[in-house]
Amino acid sequence: MWRSRMNRRRNKRAARSAKQEQIIRGSGNVFADLGYADAEERQTKLRLALAINTILDQRKLNQADAATQLGVNQPKVSALRNYKLEGFSVERLMTLLTALDRDVEIVIRKKPRSRGAARISVIAA
Repeated sequence: MWRSRMNRRRNKRAARSAKQEQIIRGSGNVFADLGYADAEERQTKLRLALAINTILDQRKLNQADAATQLGVNQPKVSALRNYKLEGFSVERLMTLLTALDRDVEIVIRKKPRSRGAARISVIAA
């Protein structure tokens, strides 16, 4: 009986705390959600790095072979593979994609009226 009373109290507390939790839908950019001032650039770099890493995975290249193909040293490939992107510019990441036989297109268009702010997006095809 004592245990069942304790279990009921515990369940009531858990139910109360679950009701108090609020779920907020993200903006689609985790860096913006976390308040980074350069959120768009970080998101762009991340998507470009993901495209590069996907290609390297598909080709089953080790870091030394990837470095040769990309024209960078192995520590840079290691940083890229681990998404440590501070040492990479957006332009450099796009250049690495071209070294992997990928075309990179930049399309500029007017934002829709329904969206408040213009944005930068990367779409890997």
